[in-house]
Amino acid sequence: MSAAPTLRRPWREGIETVLMAVLLALFLKHFVVEAYRIPTGSMQPTLIGDREAAVKDRILVDKLAYLVRAPERWEVAVFRFPLDRSRSFVKRIAGVGPEELRIWNGDVWRREPGAEWTIARRPAGVMAEHWKRIAVPEDELTRWVPQDLEPDARWGGEGRALKARGSGRATFRGGREPLRDDYFDGYPPALLEWLPAHARESGENEVGDLRLTGTITALPGLVSFTVELREGGRRYRFVLPGPEAPEEAELAIEAGEHAGPGAAPARVADRLPAGRAVVFALENLDDVLTLELDGQRLVLPIRAAHDQFSSVALELEGEGADLAELELFRDVYYLSEGADPITVPAGHYFMLGDNTQDSSDSREWRFAVYDVGGTRLRGAFQAGENPRTVPGPEGPLLRLVDEWGERHWLPADSAVRRAPEAAPFVPRALLTGRALAVFWPQDPRRGIWRLKWVK
Repeated sequence: MSAAPTLRRPWREGIETVLMAVLLALFLKHFVVEAYRIPTGSMQPTLIGDREAAVKDRILVDKLAYLVRAPERWEVAVFRFPLDRSRSFVKRIAGVGPEELRIWNGDVWRREPGAEWTIARRPAGVMAEHWKRIAVPEDELTRWVPQDLEPDARWGGEGRALKARGSGRATFRGGREPLRDDYFDGYPPALLEWLPAHARESGENEVGDLRLTGTITALPGLVSFTVELREGGRRYRFVLPGPEAPEEAELAIEAGEHAGPGAAPARVADRLPAGRAVVFALENLDDVLTLELDGQRLVLPIRAAHDQFSSVALELEGEGADLAELELFRDVYYLSEGADPITVPAGHYFMLGDNTQDSSDSREWRFAVYDVGGTRLRGAFQAGENPRTVPGPEGPLLRLVDEWGERHWLPADSAVRRAPEAAPFVPRALLTGRALAVFWPQDPRRGIWRLKWVK
């Protein structure tokens, strides 16, 4: 005889379903993935957090990543703030101990003990975030100013397009001023009108690492199209032969005596077709020149440059061409107050914000230290916020949030202030996950769509 089926009550099934969903959500949140809100602008424009613009990114964080493998340089990590462990921070990993770091000419340099200094190069995905499109005012009709035209040449443009007939040259914004680290470079255009005026350091540093992208449609009589990147007294030339180029002409990068030691000439037999739009990209990044054209990729290492005065010029010889979708980008220019090398110990990490002009990160972290009786208290030094002296009923009080997040209210005359202690590193035990993606906000009324992978 078969057993009679058990009668299940609908209310019980509902409770079990909800309970399992809650338990699964708690498990996922604690061990697998969690959502965080970005409250500040230290990682802008990669991650946006701006109260006045009413935009605060929500990100998903992979909490398993650093349980199964070591954190990697240039990943965006979430961690407990070592100077106040009750708070979580989001920064990019720039240093991985044991090694030495320094920030020089806007770049991060590294070396292992006894080795030579080299630039800490970034993967292509990270560079996609770090290339900052140079902001151009809406009322600027053309970004490319024609110069040195042949008598019968006719050049004109608007915005990102340039129509060139005849031989001549055009420079970005006339080439009179160097390209600098303007604060609003790289921001999504839809956000720019909502962002408040910026009072911090901006536009004070010349940036030599540049990238130009666009399309070119060559006329049949075009002999050559050349882009010249200036870096100080240097001229780097990216030469693209046209349909009417001599038979021996080659696609080439020319750096002259500034090519790196032992670098082979970057040349290949190829030329622009007539009448077809071709996508091109070229860059000077971390002492490497790169040219990309229709599947071809040329690379030429160069010697490090000290003078970062930069400009960009377009040159055409022959009948001319139509240029479109021209976009100029600059690299992040990292700022640093000190010139001494930073020694990162094993098992520790040096963190930087992508918004280097307005980021509280490893460059400035330090403890405020006080002795109270026989007890030493330390807390994150944040000017005007922690520590802070406030009026009390029996005299001034010192308010200090210590490194564990506990709040102390002390008679100001009972606390002996000691010298601040630098605390620039994050131990691995405090890393809680890797940022995966931005999933919110979406604001169609303002044209703001914050949906992307975090690189």
